[in-house]
Amino acid sequence: MSDIIRYYTSDYDEQSRLSRAWGQIEFVRTQRLIRRDLKPPPAVVLDVGGASGRYAAWLAREGYQVHLIDPVPLHIEQARAASAAQRSRPIASCELGDARALTFPDHSVDAVLLMGPLYHLVEAQDRQKALSEAYRVLKVGGLLFAVGISRFASSIDGLVSGMFVDPAFQAIMLQDLENGQHRNPTRNPAYFTDTFFHHPDELRHEVEQAGFHPAQVWAVEGISYMTRDFEEQWQDESRREFLLGLIEKTGQEPTLLGASPHLMCVGGKGE
Repeated sequence: MSDIIRYYTSDYDEQSRLSRAWGQIEFVRTQRLIRRDLKPPPAVVLDVGGASGRYAAWLAREGYQVHLIDPVPLHIEQARAASAAQRSRPIASCELGDARALTFPDHSVDAVLLMGPLYHLVEAQDRQKALSEAYRVLKVGGLLFAVGISRFASSIDGLVSGMFVDPAFQAIMLQDLENGQHRNPTRNPAYFTDTFFHHPDELRHEVEQAGFHPAQVWAVEGISYMTRDFEEQWQDESRREFLLGLIEKTGQEPTLLGASPHLMCVGGKGE
């Protein structure tokens, strides 16, 4: 946990990530995947690991009662500032917390967002604790929206960015492919921090193991990173919508799922 706090406080600006480069498509795609299944407002949404509040603020503006928790004090400050900036539709609460030990009562929320915990928790038992806690606080019929990073993300990023020429990053890429345990001994922020990268089938299995059925995995960005001159194309509305439509059409194609840097697993809590 101390490494996570240090990384997001000193090494990386999470607050602006979804507003630049590929983060823009990640944000829009995630919104669309959530909208697909989330019940109408004023449902109660628990955003676990909600960072600076980008998704929580959006859902609050839509009329949802959103509670955000995150382990990083800076993120809580940023989320509270984002909430204060929309006084008519604030985030209901922004508090420090741990995905493995939620303070919310049993059967108290309509949806849980796990947008970061499943890759920051590198041990399987910790991920299961987080998933079990999400299951506990959800009402019957409630939904889990859980995000993982693809097992192949470092390979893709290394080739696209050119980082693969660094022998240190080559070692990171190979270890990720071997067991999904992403480690960064270089402390270079561009190489991320210690995390766990899921195979798509593994992400689905972990969610189902926690009791969520059915569990469906969707590509978030899909193969959008292959887009030439992405920033230019993204500014053109018709091209942007074509790109999003293409990702939607291939979003559950088994042969392409692992090629998406981020994966979202949606699962329901039954009777």
